[in-house]
Amino acid sequence: MTFSEFSSLVAVSRETGERLRAYADLLVKWQARINLVGPATLPDLWRRHMLDSAQLLPLLRPGPVLDLGSGAGFPGLILAILRAGSEADPVHLVESDSRKCAFLREVVRVTGAPAVVHNQRLEQMEPFSVGTITARALASLPRLLEMAESFLFPGTECLFLKGKGGEDELTKASKDWMMLVERIPSLADPSGLILHLREVHRG
Repeated sequence: MTFSEFSSLVAVSRETGERLRAYADLLVKWQARINLVGPATLPDLWRRHMLDSAQLLPLLRPGPVLDLGSGAGFPGLILAILRAGSEADPVHLVESDSRKCAFLREVVRVTGAPAVVHNQRLEQMEPFSVGTITARALASLPRLLEMAESFLFPGTECLFLKGKGGEDELTKASKDWMMLVERIPSLADPSGLILHLREVHRG
């Protein structure tokens, strides 16, 4: 997938398109020094990473976003760039790897994305209210919910990008958690889905 094909699916302004391309250029440059994404995925960057992340944008609730295990910034930093603007709520990028945080901060500096990089483990953070919690390729759903529990305020929703094992993870999580589940087919991966979770609580 090319940038043009991506932009035909995700409506972006010229300025936003330039920010996304700057992000892609930085990713390729830094990838030569640290492993940010699977090397085999780079030739299909706009589908495998950009579109996979951007498809969450219409599903975000108002308010700040908490992105767990941001890594190279997917999906959190893509969502921040797409939401950029003087009134945009921040996206909080949580990543324990200091080298990846250096990359994230450089992308934030270059693109001006409304994002805050937290170089720490989620368990060490003081909880604060967020509208949406996101995660991609980080952990199984039961583990994600455990990690996110202290940030699950009334009204907080979760958007977790999952592969073909998503249904099995959901079955396991349902043993300890109550939630309203919406399964949304992925635009980027025929075998993938978005788990849109509401009213999440232990039970």
